[in-house]
Amino acid sequence: MDRQRRHQLLCEIEGYLDLVNVLAEQWPLSDATRDRIVGRALEAVRDLEEAGETCGELLLLKGEALRTVGRFAEAIDPLSRAGDVLCDDLHVFLALAWCYKRVDRVDLAIEALEEALVIDPAKAILHYNLACYWSLSGNAPLAADFLAQAFDLDSKYRDLVAGESDFDPVRHDPAFLAVTSVIV
Repeated sequence: MDRQRRHQLLCEIEGYLDLVNVLAEQWPLSDATRDRIVGRALEAVRDLEEAGETCGELLLLKGEALRTVGRFAEAIDPLSRAGDVLCDDLHVFLALAWCYKRVDRVDLAIEALEEALVIDPAKAILHYNLACYWSLSGNAPLAADFLAQAFDLDSKYRDLVAGESDFDPVRHDPAFLAVTSVIV
């Protein structure tokens, strides 16, 4: 496959995924419509794979497409392989952690985000998601520590805590209450 066609297909895949996200933000998007659009992206992925393409960008886009349609277990392999190639791309690790959580492997979700923290420890979303995952693991002190770090990095995360069901396992723990009851 020539370079121009490869680039065109990668852009097509990204475009389909962007379209799903934009539509979902603006209107209620039916599962059938979402699946049809993502199906087109996955067809382009197959075309590239059949041509022998294995770049990190393709692996990430494939993982994102599978994640978008709720095929979390299938998304893990391409996302994990993308992480090996795109080792500084936080998006890969966030997507991978998202999928691990949804296949009940919170331990692996934590590992993925801890790898991401090595890349950029100043990203509040990493700390916030680690707080969520430690909460789901029942570790209130670590959940509280990571949540406090997220708040220090970006106070907007305070607004998300009340509606976040991931914190239900530790919501009444003294360490968690100490972090979330601070008034700024």
